[in-house]
Amino acid sequence: MAAAAALARLEQKQPRSRGPTSQESIRNQVRKELRAEATVSGSTEAPGTNTVPEAKEEGSAHLAAPSVCFTCPLTGATLRRDQRDAHIREAILSHFSTDPVAASIMKIHTFNRDRDRVKLGVDTIAKYLDNICLHPEEEKYRKIKLQNRVFQERINCLEGTHEFFEAIGFHKALLPVPDQEGPDEFYVLSEAALAQPQSLQRHKEQLLVAEPVRATLARQRRVFRPSPMASQFDLPGDFFNLTAEEIKREQRLRSEAVERLSVLRTKAMREREEQREMRKYTYTLLRVRLPDGCLLQGTFYARERVAALYAFVREALQSDWLPFDLLASGGQRLSEDESLAFNECGLVPSALLTFSWDAAVLEDIRAAGAEPDSSILKPELLAAIEKLS
Repeated sequence: MAAAAALARLEQKQPRSRGPTSQESIRNQVRKELRAEATVSGSTEAPGTNTVPEAKEEGSAHLAAPSVCFTCPLTGATLRRDQRDAHIREAILSHFSTDPVAASIMKIHTFNRDRDRVKLGVDTIAKYLDNICLHPEEEKYRKIKLQNRVFQERINCLEGTHEFFEAIGFHKALLPVPDQEGPDEFYVLSEAALAQPQSLQRHKEQLLVAEPVRATLARQRRVFRPSPMASQFDLPGDFFNLTAEEIKREQRLRSEAVERLSVLRTKAMREREEQREMRKYTYTLLRVRLPDGCLLQGTFYARERVAALYAFVREALQSDWLPFDLLASGGQRLSEDESLAFNECGLVPSALLTFSWDAAVLEDIRAAGAEPDSSILKPELLAAIEKLS
């Protein structure tokens, strides 16, 4: 209905030209999609008529995104949000049996949340190793006193640092200290490690450039058949920064105040309020309606850039080298090159967009006496197509 209304406004504002234009191509495509949607819904009314869809019962079964999921970069496992940290910790710890140096580096960068403290500790360890490589003949640089104030404040406080020292060739030893009654504990570099300074340099570089191991957001790509419920989204609580109780309270307060405030708020005030609303969402569920009416769906961070959606769609296309456009509600084109995030474009917590081949591509295809193939997805995605119900 919204698309039909937008189409009517476009036709009123813009006179029809003799030759085909990009706007005309878009209008024709929207007409086709509206007809396809009307056919699927069993409606005999013409596209653009004011038909009211059936009311959706609360708790209906078309929860298209049951929860937000993540992928572990070490194991490839798909995880819920409450599983990811424990799984990554276990994966890193299990990595010690195969590569203790890499595992200890991952532990240092991942298990310690204070990034400034991690950087300070890592830089201090790098300085220790630089001194050894620059002065291999000086014994004092091969020994690190564990009770040293710098070691205690910068290194001992970080998880994984002791495992790193032991993995690269240090071992603990009690050594006498001049002008001190008893011995003290030191890390001492082994002769075998000292004989391979290039290995120490390599381990130092690995430590300096490493990043925390973080689970990546799983797109949860799904393809649905054409459906009149394409613009209906039933989102789980994972999509919100607020708790379920806070969300209900916010909705109640807004509904009570909307009538009173609607006549008092200026446009600038409304825009500021909309921006505050957008910040309440962590994720967004996006659907792209394709020329054949099928829907391609994926999950994104609310602060990801529009280019991420273009890349997601391109990965699903058979002809992924051809340029295309993505149109938001009202026919607004989203530019792939812009640095805008989804929450800045009003595409959170969910949105339905329309796929359109680039106007120049359409003209070239039609000039050759052909029409673009309506089925544009890769066969393996079409084989797993679902019904949005």
